Amino acid sequence: MSLVVTGLIKRFRDITAVDDLSFSVEEGSLFGFLGPNGAGKTTTMRVILGIIKADKGKTMWKGLPFDQMEPGFFGYLPEERGLYPKMRVLEHLEFLGRINGLSRIQASKKTLTWIERFDLGDLRNKKVEELSKGNQQKVQMIGTLLHEPELLILDEPFGGLDPVNVALLKEVLIEIHQRGKTIIFSSHRMDQVEEICKDIALISHGRLLLSGNLKEIKRSMGRSIMRISVEGNKEFWTEIPGLQPIIDRADYLEFQLNELINPNDVLQVAMAAGQVIHFELVEPSLNQIFVEKVGAKA
Repeated sequence: MSLVVTGLIKRFRDITAVDDLSFSVEEGSLFGFLGPNGAGKTTTMRVILGIIKADKGKTMWKGLPFDQMEPGFFGYLPEERGLYPKMRVLEHLEFLGRINGLSRIQASKKTLTWIERFDLGDLRNKKVEELSKGNQQKVQMIGTLLHEPELLILDEPFGGLDPVNVALLKEVLIEIHQRGKTIIFSSHRMDQVEEICKDIALISHGRLLLSGNLKEIKRSMGRSIMRISVEGNKEFWTEIPGLQPIIDRADYLEFQLNELINPNDVLQVAMAAGQVIHFELVEPSLNQIFVEKVGAKA
C-alpha cells in the first residue's frame, strides 16, 4: 500500500468532521473518494496532507509519515481555486513549476506541453482573470500536476467543467494513472467515478461506510437489480406489493429486489401483461450503492 490512513479524527469544537476514519490506497491506483455534501471529504484530504492538523490518527506514505517526505512528492487541487488573477497563464504556470522544484527550463518546457494538452495554447498569454471559470480550472489542474508528483489529491476536479473538458480531464487522469502515479479524487458524479476508478472509499458524517475494489463491492451486494423490457402493459409491476421501478425508461424498467420480492414472480406477472423482450438480474450501479448506503446512514 502507498497511502495508509489510520484512526483519523478531526473535530471543530462540537462538530466531528472526521470520525475514526481508516482506509488505504494502493500504489498506482486511480481512487474515488466519495460522500455526500458535508461528509468530511475535503477535511480528510487536508488532514492527510498536513494542511489541517488531526486530533488523532496518522497518515503514512510508503511507510513514512507525510512530514518526512521530500517537498513536491504530492500535488493538491483544492475545491476552492486559488490563482493569481493578474498573472498571464504561461508565466503563472512556470512560476508554479519553479516553486515545486523544477528548473526554469524544465518549468517552461513542461508548461508548454501541458498547455497544449489541455487545449489552452491560444490563451497562454491571457491574464488568468480573463479566462472562463472552466479554463481557470484547467490552469490550476496543470499547476497541480506540472512537477509530476507521485501522489495527486484532487478535490472535485470535474466541478465547473463542460462535457468536452470533463472528457479531456478523464483522458488526462487515465494517462497519468498509466504512468504509475497514485490519484485520489472526490466527485459527486458517480458515473464519472464508475467509469475510471478501480477502487473507492465512501464516507458519510466523517465515517467510513465501505472501501475497496469496486467490482468486488458490487459482487458482494449480489445481483439485486432486475432489468426487464416488456412490450405491452408496462404498469404490470403495480400488481406486486412493494415493487416500484427505480429506473423507468422507454425501453426498459429496473427494480430493486429484496427478500420479499421473488424475481420469478415478477417475471410471471410481466409475461401475463405482455411479451418479455429482455430480462436479467444485474449488479447495482455505483450510484445505486451510494444512495442505499448513504440513505441508510442519513
